[in-house]
Amino acid sequence: MAVRKGGLGRGLESLIPVEGPQTGSSDFAQIPIDSIKPNPSQPRRQFDETALEELAASIAAVGILQPLVVTPDEGEYVLIAGERRWRAAKRAGLTTVPAVIRGTTPSASLVEALVENLQREDLSPLEEAHAYRQLMEDFGMSQEEVAEKVGKSRPAISNRIRLLQLPGPIQSLVDSGKLSAGHARALVGLEDARYALYLAERAIDEGWSVRQMEEAVRTRKEMEAPADSMPKVREVRPVQIIELERRLADHLGAKVKISFRNEKGKVEIRFGSVEELERIYRLMA
Repeated sequence: MAVRKGGLGRGLESLIPVEGPQTGSSDFAQIPIDSIKPNPSQPRRQFDETALEELAASIAAVGILQPLVVTPDEGEYVLIAGERRWRAAKRAGLTTVPAVIRGTTPSASLVEALVENLQREDLSPLEEAHAYRQLMEDFGMSQEEVAEKVGKSRPAISNRIRLLQLPGPIQSLVDSGKLSAGHARALVGLEDARYALYLAERAIDEGWSVRQMEEAVRTRKEMEAPADSMPKVREVRPVQIIELERRLADHLGAKVKISFRNEKGKVEIRFGSVEELERIYRLMA
């Protein structure tokens, strides 16, 4: 039995590497399942009921082969990794579960929860986006730092966060898996939210490729452009302004437009609901 514990512990450490100093040590123990509470920073928001039932049946038959990771919290334990196993174990009727008890910091806890989910069952694009934005908002990380933590490129992080600029109904289509992140990302630049939803639903019904979605969005933008009798000279915007506009939009998770001329200008921030406005206000306050 002792050999079994050691093997599990080593397997977990290889799956969830820890960088830098840790606060406290790691211990392996069987702990009461009712003394564990979910991590409030858990990026996953939806759990597949069928998958949970299957996992519960497996746990009832052979037990938990991979321990949970928890951290002490006022006489209880907060999950760092393994919420699916914890939920399934409760369904299977277990009263205790194997766990690695670790001292950790809030940011490390969130990163470990995200890494653990990415390794075991992919998060939805929206769940990823919310988790990345939480790292930026709650722990002051830049996109580059988030990318380094989760092992992805900065553009990949930026593309995920841009999905949060979409109207709620389109986000729901992405979250349910009906609309891919690539299709949805093409819709981010559309000003007309109703038409964006129309395109999303049409793409689902007709099985559009991402390229077809991008072409439909491009056509719509050309139709919305003002038709002037006299050709307009295209305004050349400074590269610094374009980059600041992009970074501000990524940070706020909202559409941002910066108008700049003669060293003066204005910043326009778009929002789709009062709740979104309040969220933007909290970020700027």
